[in-house]
Amino acid sequence: MLNEIIERVRRNHALEHATLHVLEAQQPNLRAGGRATSQGFYLYGDLPDEAAVHAAADEAIRRMNAGQRDLAVHPRCGTNVVTTGILSGALAMLGILASGKRAPWYVQLPNAILGALIGALLAQPLGPWMQANVTTSAEVNGARVRSVRSRQAGRMVTHFVETDHAPAP
Repeated sequence: MLNEIIERVRRNHALEHATLHVLEAQQPNLRAGGRATSQGFYLYGDLPDEAAVHAAADEAIRRMNAGQRDLAVHPRCGTNVVTTGILSGALAMLGILASGKRAPWYVQLPNAILGALIGALLAQPLGPWMQANVTTSAEVNGARVRSVRSRQAGRMVTHFVETDHAPAP
């Protein structure tokens, strides 16, 4: 049961990214983000209407089913931010510990900064890898958009894209 929920969130996370890729291709300066759930995904931002979002999600499913698995990875995903934060923080702490318990701050600080920079550099390839292998699943065969519901808050629009997935084999 829990595995099914996690897999649905991963698949919807991939569809969220793919839908954003399709919308960004149509509107290059689009400012939007999203969040996946087991029932679908939210899109937030300066977005087009429900029909355009529905069409983009359908196109995303079609393209992913045609083999464009790279659409599951998005450069502005929170997974990249979390990966960078964890690696940078851990390596900064390691830099401080490597300085020695009694080292003065002016020795610890450069080591912490160096550790954080190395963490940020390592996160560049690791964040997208984490997306592709941990937080998303490009296996969207049998997926379909059930509905798109919208809510306006000032200039920002929130769309909830409800999805349906065939059971995993």
